Formats: sequence, C-alpha cells, structure tokens
Amino acid sequence: MAFDTAEFIDTLNMFSIRLGLDSTRELARRVGNPERDLRFIHLAGTNGKGSTGAMLERCLRESGLTTGFYTSPHLIDVRERFRINGKTVDRDMFDHYGKILADAGGKDFSYFEYATVLAMLIFKAAKCDAVIWETGLGGRLDATNIVTPELCIITNIALDHTDLLGDTTAKIAAEKAGILKPGVPLVHGKLPDDAREVIYARAAELNVKVTACRAEIQDDYRIVAGENAIPLQEFIYDGKKISLALPGRMQRENFRLVYEALNILADKFSFDPEQALNALKLVRWPGRFQKIGDRMILDGGHNPDGTAALAEALAELYPQEKFTTVYAAFANKDAEKCIKNLAEFTNDFIFTRPGSWSRKSFGADELSAWAKACNIPAQECADPLEAVQRALDASDRRVIISGSLYLAGEILNKYLPPQATLDL
Repeated sequence: MAFDTAEFIDTLNMFSIRLGLDSTRELARRVGNPERDLRFIHLAGTNGKGSTGAMLERCLRESGLTTGFYTSPHLIDVRERFRINGKTVDRDMFDHYGKILADAGGKDFSYFEYATVLAMLIFKAAKCDAVIWETGLGGRLDATNIVTPELCIITNIALDHTDLLGDTTAKIAAEKAGILKPGVPLVHGKLPDDAREVIYARAAELNVKVTACRAEIQDDYRIVAGENAIPLQEFIYDGKKISLALPGRMQRENFRLVYEALNILADKFSFDPEQALNALKLVRWPGRFQKIGDRMILDGGHNPDGTAALAEALAELYPQEKFTTVYAAFANKDAEKCIKNLAEFTNDFIFTRPGSWSRKSFGADELSAWAKACNIPAQECADPLEAVQRALDASDRRVIISGSLYLAGEILNKYLPPQATLDL
C-alpha cells in the first residue's frame, strides 16, 4: 500500500506542544540536515505572520526566485503548510518525502517537529531559492528555530498563548526574540515599550542590526478595483505608489515590514525591490478578511489584537454598517475581549464551535453572557455550517465569520472549490 503522509501525520497529535529544539535537530540530522542547503526568512510575532509572509512570498516570486512558504495552521488540507511558488505541494512529492521522514523514525516526534523537517526536505528537493519560514508558537523553543536565516522579522507583540509564552508582553517578546541569530538583521513592527526594550537588548547582545519601519502610512489611501474586480487599497509610501490586494489598516502595517525586508533582501538575493512591489496587487491570503460571495466576510482573527484589526477594516470598508456575526473560540482564547471588539459592528451574534476539532471550546452560554453585557442579542447553533446558513437566511445583512482559523477552514471547505484555498 502506498504511503499516505496526511494519514501518517494525523497519527501525531496536532495539539501536543513540545517546546525545545533537540528533537527537531535530531530528526533533521537523520535525513541529512536539509536546512543547511536552504536560505530562510524567519517570521515571528503575535499576529500578521501569515499575511506578511504571503506578501513577501509573492514579491520574491515576482522577482524570479523559487519560493518555499511554510505556515501553520492549515485551513482545509495539511499540504497548505508547504507551498512552492505559491502552490500547495503535490501529493506525490508530499508522500515521497513524508515516507522518507517516517522511515527515519518520524513516529517518535511531534506533529510540528515532523512537519517542520518535512518542509525542509520538500523545499530542498524543489531547489527553493528563498524560504518564508513562519514560527508555530513563540520563537525561542519553536521547532522552526533550528535554522540560521538571512533575515528575521517580528511582526508585533501582543498577549496570546499566555499559558505557554508568559503573561506580559515583555515575557512574550523574550520568546519571540529567541529567533535572533548573531549578525542576522531584524525588521520589526509596532512594539509595546517593554517588548521593545527586551528585543533591542537581545539584538545588542547578538550584534544584530535592527530596522524599524521608516515611515507611517497616512490615511489618504483609496480603494480601487484591481484585476478580476479585486479591491485594492492604494497609497503612497516612501514616495512610491503602492497597490495592495489585502484590505485594512493592519495590512498596511504588515506591508511596511515587507517593504523594509525587501530592501534588505534585494542585495542578498540580487533582485530589484521596486519591481518586487508590483506583486502586492496580486497577493492572496485565504481566511483573513476574505469575501465569499456578496454577503460573507471570513476572518480567522482569534485574539483581541486580531479582532480589533477586523473591526478597523470593517470601519474603513463598511462605515456605519451592522452585521450578523458568527463566532467561535477555543477555550484558551480571550473570547471576552474579542466579543467586545466584535460588538462594535455586530447587530446580533450566532455562537458556534470551531469545526469538528477535539480541543475544548467555549460554550455558547458563556459567550452569550459576554454578548449580553455588550447589549447584543445572541443565539446558539452548535454546527458551524448551520450557523452560517442561519445567519444568511435570517436577514439581508452581511455576515461576519470570525474567532478561529479552524472555523474558517470549515466555511472555506463548504463554499469554495479547494484550489481557491490551496494555491496563492
């Protein structure tokens, strides 16, 4: 029987977390240390890693580089975590290298350790010139941290995964700063003062050149129609006209990181950074402020920082409009603050669960109590697909679906063909 990597990786507990690098280093050693033949851009941060990575990948691809893009979690298919030139790795390649890794003792390692080394094998085989390399959790002890990259990026710092990373932004910053390597430059986004102190102190210890974003983006952006009627936000940055296919203020902030990163990487990889910027009008990132049809907006924001960004984007694009919001959250999230953010634009809530996952999630009674405190009516629907359909049938309002990328995956699997999610 042919080896099935997707089946094999599902035998490794997705939600078991083993912080530390020794196991990943050992598994990589068993298959010849493929990371030594690759060039990485390592991303950490509380929010925005995926969107920033998607922009950067598309820009590097536009510049003629063969790109690898390693992300987590996936939405509908585990192969999404491994993209080559924006396309999800094909099944034959996935199963071939998955078997090699399994034969090397992959069953003795965690889901994320196995996936991380598998990504290295796949990207080496594809002869990727540059690999966008997203941390899974934190940074210092994350399995991705066995590499020495060309550039590190820390998108932002906010409270999330406090049970594992610490209960202050300073503690979380120390974990994210763990990706820094001696002499490897760093680009970072907006940081709380205590986080900035921690990151800059670590950078000084390692002789790391730090680049903060050089300019603010003013509010004189405009929304125009791009190819295939995809809305673009246009603005001027550092004297250049930028057309970006991802909406909202947070994406403008993420763009600033990409801009600085491209200027650093241009010399390392020999490309024209201004030409690379042309790709921003083509960038896609499923599950993040994604319009589905005329009435659904899907956003995987799962912490207060993410839902605040969603609220900002809605205020820009749909000022004064009220929505029906379908929301679900795992029990380790700050759902109360998320609901307060979502209440700004919500007429009524439908609370559900984040798909068919085994992790503990909030019950509708607790979520409803927080909605009541915001004076927003709420109802319960345990099945996420039924919850969305109920929202669509109840009125002519647009429907926001938020709270979990796992919930987003359920909706994408129902309403769009697979390739719309698999390939960028």
